[in-house]
Amino acid sequence: MPLSIGHRSPMKFVTYNIQYSLGQDGFHDLERIAAALADADVIGLQEVVRNVKGVPDRDQPARLGQLLPTYYWVYGPTVDLDASAKSAGGTVTNARYQFGNMVLSRWPILSSRLILLPRILTTDTSNGQRGALEAIVDAPSGPIRVYSVHLDNHSPARRQDELRFLLPRLFAVPQEGSSFSGPSWLGQPHSVTPDDFVVLGDFNLGPDSDEYREIVDLQDLGGTTQGHLVDTWTAAGPALRHGVTWYADPADPRSGIRVDYGFVSSGLADRISAAWIDDEAVGSDHQPAWFHLSE
Repeated sequence: MPLSIGHRSPMKFVTYNIQYSLGQDGFHDLERIAAALADADVIGLQEVVRNVKGVPDRDQPARLGQLLPTYYWVYGPTVDLDASAKSAGGTVTNARYQFGNMVLSRWPILSSRLILLPRILTTDTSNGQRGALEAIVDAPSGPIRVYSVHLDNHSPARRQDELRFLLPRLFAVPQEGSSFSGPSWLGQPHSVTPDDFVVLGDFNLGPDSDEYREIVDLQDLGGTTQGHLVDTWTAAGPALRHGVTWYADPADPRSGIRVDYGFVSSGLADRISAAWIDDEAVGSDHQPAWFHLSE
């Protein structure tokens, strides 16, 4: 159940790394993932794929759109590889293997873009491109920027590099613009660039890490420090080290850690009204992490 500090007409946000629909029972099932998310207003997903062998839903973004038909959605593949086939007669069936992030919203998504994070070449470990998918949501209280983020899972140093690249970009959007600005182009309006934003994602870091301190100023949980974000979990009441969204060993409760977060810019800090983790969801190796923003 959510731990609340009092709210009215909340906007419900959730982040969920769906592990390409592979559940804790070893089966793929997008339906149970959609069911776990159906009460949300804005959803950030990670590890959403297309054309992956062994995954029954070949186009997971489209299938999730079918399962959640009252939502607008955008998808940003960070990894894009050839999955095409050519017939004996030479006809090419174009297809792409894709792995990336998704945002779904009950309200229109005015614009979106994919921000690719810095990376290094590796030869000994798998190292896919990571990114942040930006979606500007036309919420009832006014447009808001929402990001679905997935950071590196191998190296604290790589995550720090990603954060030191990404965080200034997020704060600079009102000055730099989003996916389109200036005079109308092909009849489309320019992108709005609201100051306030929400960051949802699998950060692959714990609350005791140096990378966490790159994001949040632990001396200023109210969110007044320039350049830092507010952790919705601690702002709503739970302790910093409480809560688990992923287990290194599912059989060992002590191996659990909170790696999935909802962060907000300081202008939204006083609207955080509840936060909780769905411990009952079994559709992935992660748990959905929720929070509410009051209107």
